[in-house]
Amino acid sequence: MTYKSPAPAAIDTTAPHSARVWNYWLGGKDWYPVDKETGDRVAALYPDIVLLARAAREFLKNAVRYLAVEEGIRQFLDIGTGLPTAMNTHEAAQAAAPESRVVYVDNDPLVLAHARALLNSNPRGTTDYIHADLHDPAAIVDAARRTLDLSQPVAITLIAIMHHVEDYDQARLIVNSLVEAVPPGSYLALSHSTNVINGKGSDDAVAQYNRFGRPRVTLRSLEQIGGFFDGLDMLEPGLVSTTRWRPNLGEIGTLPVEVDQFCAVARKP
Repeated sequence: MTYKSPAPAAIDTTAPHSARVWNYWLGGKDWYPVDKETGDRVAALYPDIVLLARAAREFLKNAVRYLAVEEGIRQFLDIGTGLPTAMNTHEAAQAAAPESRVVYVDNDPLVLAHARALLNSNPRGTTDYIHADLHDPAAIVDAARRTLDLSQPVAITLIAIMHHVEDYDQARLIVNSLVEAVPPGSYLALSHSTNVINGKGSDDAVAQYNRFGRPRVTLRSLEQIGGFFDGLDMLEPGLVSTTRWRPNLGEIGTLPVEVDQFCAVARKP
C-alpha cells in the first residue's frame, strides 16, 4: 500500500507523553529524558509497572495470534497503537495468516513519525496507519474503510488506551460506537488499568504519573472494565489480569503473578 503521511505535528519534548513513557518501560529507545524521569518516578512507587507494560504487549500478541489462528480473523483495527516495538500487531497476525489486513490508529506525533515501521507488511497482506483521535470513533471508522472491508469480521484492539478517557460514559460510548461499526462475528480485545491487586500502590503510582504525564490515567473497577464488553460474548478465561490471559504454561511452568491491568476478548454475536 502507498502511504502518504499527514503533515507532522510538533513533538513536545518538555512534557512526558504516555506512548513514550510506555516505550521506555518496554525497553524501547523512542523516549526523551522527561519521559524517563516520569517513568522512573512511577516505577519507584510501583516496581511492577514494567511487568504490567510488558504483560499488556504479551496479551496483545496472544490475542491477535489466537484470533487469527483459532477464529480465522483476517482484519485488525489497532487503536492506541503506541510506538513500534517487538511483535507489533501486523507481525503477530501475519505470522499466522500472511494475508491479514491491519490498520493502526494513534494521535501522538512521535508515533506518526515512526509510522512507516508499522507498514512493513507481508506482501500478501496490508497495513495502514491513521493519525486520528480516539475521541472521534466515526472518523476512525471512516478512514479504516480504505483498507478494511467492514462487511467482514474485524478484531478491534484497545490495549491500555481506554484508561486515558477520564469520563466513563464517554469511554463506553467510544467503545460501543466502534463495536457497532463492525459486523457480527467481530471481536473486541481490551485491556485497562485498575487497582484491585495492589490497591494504594497502584493509586499512588497513577497519581504520580498524572502530576506530569499526559494524557492522564483513570483507574477503574473490574465491574466498570467488564462494562465495556456488555452485549458481547466473552471468551474464556473471561476478565483476567493481562498476565493470565492464555499464558503459555509450557514455557513459563506456573501461572505468572497478577498485575493491575485486566483484559478480555469478546465476540460480537
